[in-house]
Amino acid sequence: MEAAAIAGQLHAMWASVAGSWREHADYVDVRAASVTARMLERSAPRPGERVLELACGAGGLAIAAAPLVAPHGEVVASDVAAEMTAIAADRAGALGLDNVRTCELELEHIEQPDASYDVVVCRDGLMFALDPAQALREMRRVLRPGGRLAVVVWGPRARNPWLAIVLDAVSAQLGVPVPPPDVPGPFALDDSGLLTHLLQSADLDEVVVDEISTPLHADSFDDWWSRTSALAGPLANLLSALPDEAARELRGRLLEAIRPYETASGLDFPGVNLLATGRRR
Repeated sequence: MEAAAIAGQLHAMWASVAGSWREHADYVDVRAASVTARMLERSAPRPGERVLELACGAGGLAIAAAPLVAPHGEVVASDVAAEMTAIAADRAGALGLDNVRTCELELEHIEQPDASYDVVVCRDGLMFALDPAQALREMRRVLRPGGRLAVVVWGPRARNPWLAIVLDAVSAQLGVPVPPPDVPGPFALDDSGLLTHLLQSADLDEVVVDEISTPLHADSFDDWWSRTSALAGPLANLLSALPDEAARELRGRLLEAIRPYETASGLDFPGVNLLATGRRR
């Protein structure tokens, strides 16, 4: 498929799951709390600075950054889907955060002036870029000299079974790889060496890639599956369209696959993110 067609599909896909992201926004913030804290610690937004969040989803990271740059700084929460930025705007407004604004931006083509931000952050979005190298060059371009970048992606597939077993089970059920080979998936940047190379190739200095442990607990199979299937953008529409018999078969595959993670209190999965940071000289 041509890049433009794939990009269009990805944009439509994220727009279509915005309702689920609104419903589960508080859960996403709690799930990502340790990641958000590390990103803000490493990128260190300060009062009066401008922060750009890319692929903002429900806007939890932008909301967390807003008090750090107040009263005169600004946070811009952006996403490819207007349906997502509407959620971020509503949530920021409900909290009385008048220094958060939203707009629609693509990772590979950030329509903002050169050197216009002190901090750029992107949590769980870069791995879905069709051209992550170009996306990082764009992030560097909009940073001011001395500006800081913090990007988080999912770590190695084998160390994130809470999602890997879903991709494996759906692929087995359908008889085709999910996501398709020409579409970037959640583990597209799960190698720390590759991530380091990409940031350095974008002419960023002081590049560091760290791991963040992000285990996932769910009280039950249904608790885990309802949220995972609703929030997994590349899968959500596909799963909702499965015929009843196929959905039952998939559920059986998943029940078998999660057995190693069953505990007395529910399900306990290991998980890991990669946090990559850098600075524009």
